[in-house]
Amino acid sequence: MKLFRVLDPFTLTLIVTVLLASFFPAQGGFVGFFEGLTTAAIALLFFMHGAKLSREAIIAGSSHWRLHLWVMCSTFVLFPVLGVLFAWWAPVNVSPEIYTGFLYLCILPATVQSAIAFTSLAGGNVAAAVCAASASSLLGIFLSPLLVGMVMHVHGASGSLQQVGSIMLQLLVPFVAGHLSRPWIGDWVARHKKWIGKTDQTSILLVIYTAFSEAVRHGIWHKVGLGSLLFIVVVSLVLLAIVISINIFVARRLGFNKVDEITIVFCGSKKSLANGIPMANILFPVATVGMMVLPLMIFHQLQLMICAVLARRYQKETQVAAKAATDNT
Repeated sequence: MKLFRVLDPFTLTLIVTVLLASFFPAQGGFVGFFEGLTTAAIALLFFMHGAKLSREAIIAGSSHWRLHLWVMCSTFVLFPVLGVLFAWWAPVNVSPEIYTGFLYLCILPATVQSAIAFTSLAGGNVAAAVCAASASSLLGIFLSPLLVGMVMHVHGASGSLQQVGSIMLQLLVPFVAGHLSRPWIGDWVARHKKWIGKTDQTSILLVIYTAFSEAVRHGIWHKVGLGSLLFIVVVSLVLLAIVISINIFVARRLGFNKVDEITIVFCGSKKSLANGIPMANILFPVATVGMMVLPLMIFHQLQLMICAVLARRYQKETQVAAKAATDNT
């Protein structure tokens, strides 16, 4: 009972969502339904962010080059270095494909929608998050196959214009449409901030359910033994903890404020399942794809759950700081 007192309602809802996807994953016609619903929720999220952000905030976010540079370094330098070191070390006798899967995970670009949603939920710099996460995803379509070829000695993939178009259509177009609608709906959005916040949480829950359902449909619980599964979970948690800790340390060391620190943490610590699985189908033999993406699927679920809890903690900190500033004025 004490556990349920400690966990907030959103975290409990998140756990229930994971259990629901594990026992009742979306199947058949419901797969397309939930994928469409998730896409619509994400589009609405970006539309609202576009309507909520002023032109000045967007310009400031896009010009925040120091923040963007570190997010790119965290995604395409820090992660790959850790992946190479871990694959070289290979401390436990498990399938070599698991180590290769972790290396592949570390090469991938960051997520977009969940990074921005968590940044917004935590009270971070959403404008900078939109720019950093979107740039990471777009660059990753071209950089990740190059890194795979260099580090894993696999060739034959290149950036897909269809993937670029999909990212632009799902994320950038709603954001621009929302921002262009700001003169007409900006005041309404400002009056309903609490309701707008629910779109962040809803999109996160939908991403978790659809992603975990996909993992279950791929037979995630039957591909490896309990020992190997536990190994993947532990390594994923350690990897995530290392990257988040380094991001927090660098953000504070370089003098970023709290809202920018939040953005760096959530944009620089994630890996994209949506980009990773299609890319794996191109880069690797079909027979090995399932095992190759298993670390990615587990890491993806864990990063969502851990970052959801972390976002709520940041949210409380920013609310306390805002209240203290108000009381002092």
